[in-house]
Amino acid sequence: MTPAKRAMDLGLALLMLALAAPVILLISLAILWQDGRPVFYRSERMQSPARGFTLLKFRTMAVDPTRNGVTGGDKARAITPLGARLRRAGLDELPQLWNVIRGDISLVGPRPPLRLYVEAEPALYAEVLACRPGLTGLATLHFHRHEALLLESCASAEQTHDVYLRRCVPRKARIDLIYRRNRTVCLDIAILLQTFWAILPRFRRRRG
Repeated sequence: MTPAKRAMDLGLALLMLALAAPVILLISLAILWQDGRPVFYRSERMQSPARGFTLLKFRTMAVDPTRNGVTGGDKARAITPLGARLRRAGLDELPQLWNVIRGDISLVGPRPPLRLYVEAEPALYAEVLACRPGLTGLATLHFHRHEALLLESCASAEQTHDVYLRRCVPRKARIDLIYRRNRTVCLDIAILLQTFWAILPRFRRRRG
């Protein structure tokens, strides 16, 4: 990560965290009130093929220590009503601003994968994770909706795992590698603006 990219990450993340602090507090209280503890969901993700870290999200599912892997149709019933609303608005991701401040992730980059997928495709992720994972990125903008459609029809954890590895991981990696070859601060700013405009209609629908 270049000094310019890190400076932008730190400055913007601190500003966004300060602006979002009241929202984060309200969401935390709502989760405590409706779903109880814990408020945050902690998941090991990979910063590089050999280095993991703890990613923070607001908890959106019923507690189950045995649950693993990405979310597919097999986990739909575990998502709480409040969690579903947070996911639709992208608000469950807000605590990851702390991961950006810590330097675990960047604002823009490939989404940090779970260890089991890195271990299943080590050569591919060695290329993808050559740049710091991010809160958003090209693959998030251009493949997230299609990924959700692919996974929501999965009826078991095994099917979800298979579909994600065969149909999602390679396509996301191709997009992430396009970002890696062309990454600049200007591209990061463009991706952040596109992410904002992609999320904004969700708030409008919720208010309507």
